[in-house]
Amino acid sequence: MHTSSPTASNDLQPSARRATLAVVLPCYRVREKILCVVEPLLEMADFVIVVDDCCPEQSGAHLRQCLTHPKLTILFHEKNKGVGGAMVTGFEEALRLEADIVVKMDSDGQMDPKHIPRLTAPLRNGKADFAKGNRFFDLHALQSMPTVRRIGNLGLTLLTKAASGYWNISDPTNGFLAIRKDALSLVNFHLLDPRYFFEISLLVQLNVIRALAVDVPIPARYADEKSSLNPLKILCTFPSRLLSGFLHRLWWRYFIFDINSVTIFLVTGCFLFFGGALFGACRWGHSGIHQVDQSPGTVALAMLPMILGFQMLLQAVVLDTLMQPHRPISDSPEAK
Repeated sequence: MHTSSPTASNDLQPSARRATLAVVLPCYRVREKILCVVEPLLEMADFVIVVDDCCPEQSGAHLRQCLTHPKLTILFHEKNKGVGGAMVTGFEEALRLEADIVVKMDSDGQMDPKHIPRLTAPLRNGKADFAKGNRFFDLHALQSMPTVRRIGNLGLTLLTKAASGYWNISDPTNGFLAIRKDALSLVNFHLLDPRYFFEISLLVQLNVIRALAVDVPIPARYADEKSSLNPLKILCTFPSRLLSGFLHRLWWRYFIFDINSVTIFLVTGCFLFFGGALFGACRWGHSGIHQVDQSPGTVALAMLPMILGFQMLLQAVVLDTLMQPHRPISDSPEAK
């Protein structure tokens, strides 16, 4: 990776303690749109970081030829790393520049820069660590969303709520997001997915570090662009990654960082449910081999632990929904 164009200097940062803003744009096959996207951002952001992810159209080089500005930084990947890989590069640069708030936008023009103040308002006011756009609040804008995307996003929303632990967050594939430096510096970048699972993997990591996340109603703009992300298709390909993220979150949240009532319900529920299922399977196999019927007591001995275990697992889910972060990381006792 190499860098072109000067980065913003410390002189550009205001002397007053105003939160500095960096906007990161992963760049791939957007040669015709990148200039129109970047220009308005230079008026509202302290830093604009464009990451050319080995774009075959050389979008970054095209932008460099058309525009030079002290706030603009253009980074180049020698190999394509995906949207997640590009964002990690952009995040690292934003942390190096010591930006207080980092916004992620796509470079295809679907996201309107005029919504950035609304998106970052909860972060500037100290009410959240992470904010994400949600297209589902605006019914008129939702109707303009392609049907395939709408159905796929609705399905992914439910699965993502369970995997990430943010039961109050919807529209998981929305890439219009903002994060405070305090939270971003705690994220394990090597655990973020390099491709289209990036936004969901970021939510999982944010829940692990107990970052307060909020949804902000922001409509998307759909024109003639063709998205390479098909939510209906990834609904069939993401389950294994969602399960991995879910187990990762549970392990770190309820077995490493803390042990609480959810831990007890999870351990006891899994032991009873799977123990009863294993006992029942063994007795069912014994019946098939020896051609003997099992007594009602034996059946009950298998079913009762499964029922109790299932109820405990449901209780763990209920408690998990109640144990979401309620204050920003900067307000936590550990941060003081």
